[in-house]
Amino acid sequence: MKLLLIHSDYIEYEVKTKAIKTPEDTTKKHDRFEEALTVFTAVEKIDEKGPSQVVKQAVEEITKTADQLKVRNIMLYPYAHLSSDLASPKKAQEILVEIEYELSQKNYNVKRSPFGWYKAFKISCKGHPLSELSREIIPGKIEEENESLKKERKLSSYWYILTQDGTLQDIDKFNFKDYNNLKKFSFYEKEKSRAVKGEPAHVTLMKKLEIADYEPASDAGNMRFYPKGRFIKKLLEQYVTRRVVDYGGLEVETPIMYDMDHPTLSKYLHRFPARQYQIESDKRNFFLRFAACFGQFLMAHDATISYKDLPLKIYEMTRYSFRREQSGELVGLRRLRAFTMPDVHALVSDMNMAMDEFKVRFDLSLSVLQNIGIDNSDIEMALRTTKDFYKENKNFIVDLVKKLGKPILVEMWDKRIFYFILKFEFNFVDMSDKASALSTDQIDIENGERYDIKFTDKNGTQKYPLILHCSPSGAIERVMYALLEKEAKKMSKGEKPMIPLWLSPTQVRFIPVGDEFVKDCKKYVDELNDVSKYLYVRADIDDREESVSKKIREAEQEWIPIILVMGEKEKEKKKFNPRFRIKELGDENKEYSIKELHNLITEKTKCYPQEPIPMQLYLSKKPKFKG
Repeated sequence: MKLLLIHSDYIEYEVKTKAIKTPEDTTKKHDRFEEALTVFTAVEKIDEKGPSQVVKQAVEEITKTADQLKVRNIMLYPYAHLSSDLASPKKAQEILVEIEYELSQKNYNVKRSPFGWYKAFKISCKGHPLSELSREIIPGKIEEENESLKKERKLSSYWYILTQDGTLQDIDKFNFKDYNNLKKFSFYEKEKSRAVKGEPAHVTLMKKLEIADYEPASDAGNMRFYPKGRFIKKLLEQYVTRRVVDYGGLEVETPIMYDMDHPTLSKYLHRFPARQYQIESDKRNFFLRFAACFGQFLMAHDATISYKDLPLKIYEMTRYSFRREQSGELVGLRRLRAFTMPDVHALVSDMNMAMDEFKVRFDLSLSVLQNIGIDNSDIEMALRTTKDFYKENKNFIVDLVKKLGKPILVEMWDKRIFYFILKFEFNFVDMSDKASALSTDQIDIENGERYDIKFTDKNGTQKYPLILHCSPSGAIERVMYALLEKEAKKMSKGEKPMIPLWLSPTQVRFIPVGDEFVKDCKKYVDELNDVSKYLYVRADIDDREESVSKKIREAEQEWIPIILVMGEKEKEKKKFNPRFRIKELGDENKEYSIKELHNLITEKTKCYPQEPIPMQLYLSKKPKFKG
């Protein structure tokens, strides 16, 4: 790596045109930094052999110079002209992102000009003896890698489509004529392209509906959730938790950070060196968890477990798990750096029990998604295993395909190098043809022994269990993404979008035709909830000084499921002609009493979590969180 370090009065740039085919996404076309150490950088081919080492050495050189100059502002500026032997754009950008992150962790104010663009720039150099320095960084040796990582790089994946009748076909030979979504998903997985180009449809919707937005004052991939979004998220969390508890999950809570030097945990960390958030406390280094596995496995290690306790199911709704995803992959609710993950592990005695439990959890995952509002037709399944396991257990795997009722993607390896021997995922394909995993389960044959978790069998012998890792819904934020993307697809076909009735923060909106009917609306809102103390109907009143037509139009734009206009006729008859957002909700040609509306709504929502409306009753008193 070549570095040119300039102590500058200021550095400013303006983005002009693309320098490479796929430059880094950026909305900031111009920036300026005062009193900064400007670091022009060129990542070279040799740096690809030891990226972590290069990052470490570069950060040391930059911080040493910054400390000498007593500056806290650092501008990282990609400058390909410093070298004629450049690294690939993808690897170069990854290294620069890592340098930016490591410097920010040392409490420097860091900016990085966007990668892959021609830019006009102006710089004012201070002109003292240390104001212009050049450095060359060469990795002293290729980084040491553990054996599994070396094997993983050499590993070839074989891609197939498996049909309900047990036919396994090469992905390139399968006829996708009636399976367009499966085709998109399959080649997306095979090509492993995760970077996002353009704004996905759900991002516009999450902002418009005041569900969530980016938080500019936080790290990328950490969202702000407005009252509606937090409410939807809470109901999803409650529903998934109840389903897992009904399945037999024992709910626990574990820490979000762990010691980097813990002998068992450190083995995991070496596999994902660039994906962790790290913090220092009391002169010890910790990492923020990226799954619930660590805490649950350490808990199981300390437990006394009998074969009679198996399968032992331990569950946590992690708020939050953390993963420092690459900036080009972060977008909306689809991929975050802080996410809420329901995680249920099952300890089992042997492979027969593991496969029996795998089938139960497969059904649980299908049911959870279906009841949330993500149908079988909305998902595509991937199954990952070794060739030997597939041959030995083909009937078991084909039975899963039959349950799903449509062909699936199969990724196969010659030899197992991961901790799991079998894994399934239900994936959602969005409007941008990107796929995201929702539900998943794995049969883990390593971590029982790695964490020294033991159970006593019927003969009094201590054995290591196998462990199943399941998230029956996937990350809660990603479920919200899938629901919004599904509605975006409906909108593209001219259909009305709607958040599922049980998740809608407002289920019924009363629109009085005049101020004199506001009290009547309030009485009917009370009646909707007086019928039952345990089954809520979430209703509000649009008491604003606006026309009825405008109130109806705005309720439609807010995706309110049921709209009730309240006037003299409704007051006298005590019945309403509801505006149902979709025909599945009710009959628009029928008049409904309040009791009938209550029964209609509660019948459709009785199996879901019950919560009162999360906002003010009167719209005139509701704040707007988006301008």
